[in-house]
Amino acid sequence: MKLVLTCEHGGNIIPKDYASLFEGYQDVLKSHRGFDLGALDLFEYLKPLSNVSYSSTTSRLLMELNRSLHHKNLFSEFSKELSKEKKEQLIHSYYLTYRNKVENQIKEFISNGEKVLHLSVHSFTPILNNIIRNCDIGLLFDSRSISEKQFSKSFKVEIIKNHSEYRIRFNYPYLGKADGFTTYLRKQFPENYLGIELEVNQKYSKTNTMDLQLKQNIYAVLKSYSTGKLK
Repeated sequence: MKLVLTCEHGGNIIPKDYASLFEGYQDVLKSHRGFDLGALDLFEYLKPLSNVSYSSTTSRLLMELNRSLHHKNLFSEFSKELSKEKKEQLIHSYYLTYRNKVENQIKEFISNGEKVLHLSVHSFTPILNNIIRNCDIGLLFDSRSISEKQFSKSFKVEIIKNHSEYRIRFNYPYLGKADGFTTYLRKQFPENYLGIELEVNQKYSKTNTMDLQLKQNIYAVLKSYSTGKLK
């Protein structure tokens, strides 16, 4: 089993060519809308366990890496008025460059007879639209996939075995089969591919750094899986 680790919303950087689009909106870029707080820190902590890893630190508000090209929110309200030419430039130099690297690596692994576990690291805001999200860790997967379901159940059991205080939910706060990178990749690789989105509550992220104990817990479980102790 090869572990592919990704983080699509690791930062809120805006390239200088597009900086004018965000003048006066620095607070938005620093919020959960601009990036996934703490996600890159968790990604970096888990990185030693991976066979390959890819991350992006450009803000999702410029272009959304975790959406299909046809999705209405591919470009945000800040970038949707860009010319067709500039959008195409972003698609080729930013979106496809990132996603093709991940897809091609997975293709190589599977072509060589390997199974792939793709863990896409994200975080979510504790309160959205005045509604408290009652969850600490979310595991997003396709419920029709036996292997993805089995991994998620085992992951949850192992986490709460020693830390029952964590509330872990499946396909929350989003559905694993909704439009996203893992959903796209499942269609490209119907066999030997597991695509799991790991969503961690941003209440565990202080100054963009994820809680150490939580990182250690996730690391330990993922290590058990990668070494064959957890199936």
